[in-house]
Amino acid sequence: MGHERLENNKTIQILRAASKGKYGIPAPLAFNIEHILGFVKAAERKRSPLIIQLFPWAITWSDGLLVHAAAHAARNATVPIAVHLDHCQEESMVKRAAELPFDSIMVDMSHHSKAENLAKTKQWVAYCHARGKATEAEPGRIEGGEDGIADTVDLSGVMTTQEEAQQFVESGVDILAPAFGNVHGEYGPRGIVLDWDRLATVQKITSAGDVHLALHGVLFFSEELTRNLIEAGITKINLNRDTLVDYYDHLKKNVGKIPFTQLLEEAVEVLAEATGKQMDIALSTGKA
Repeated sequence: MGHERLENNKTIQILRAASKGKYGIPAPLAFNIEHILGFVKAAERKRSPLIIQLFPWAITWSDGLLVHAAAHAARNATVPIAVHLDHCQEESMVKRAAELPFDSIMVDMSHHSKAENLAKTKQWVAYCHARGKATEAEPGRIEGGEDGIADTVDLSGVMTTQEEAQQFVESGVDILAPAFGNVHGEYGPRGIVLDWDRLATVQKITSAGDVHLALHGVLFFSEELTRNLIEAGITKINLNRDTLVDYYDHLKKNVGKIPFTQLLEEAVEVLAEATGKQMDIALSTGKA
């Protein structure tokens, strides 16, 4: 499967420990250097492992600089921290990312047909593994849109089937992001409706294949719901606005009113507090 070659991969080590210890790993998205600083501060303060995520946008926008900054921060941290590329949908970008200091890459081919998604995932999993990068993939289709990824609202939400889960595990992928009623961004009037039986089926297949489960679309999930999902076998918890909402509020209220250096320092602290709360919820506090 290629997993043996990646024994020393940081993302896999972090997720394996979480799987054994029955806790989740917060994986917040960073859009700038303050985010990286805030996330690392929280991880060290809480003694929690962490996965810092970046979108492909961060690579093009900063010409890879933000990736190097995250990798540098992760290397020098006193707790295990991995750097992951979220929702890499362009094949040329997978190639570029594989040359950067990412520990893992989400080769997201879910915008293609089911058969093509699987075939392309296999191809890029092998490519990434050959370069020491762990991989994540999305069988089925998680609806919704997020900053920096294609808006997929117009695609019918195709839930992950038992057969797909099996095929993706056989593709050699390390992390699976199942579609079981979760959506990116806002949940809308219908609210959060998850298919727990489907998740249980997928989890049985992935755990047998030493593949970890990632949870996408947790916006405003309750503490109890997140913990129930961890109990159901989720180890990687993707976070975006959940961690950043207080940070944005702080900037809005204080920009131009206090010295900019103070604004940045306080914003990082606000972010560290919010991230720390997510570590408490995920039960990863004290696990590093």
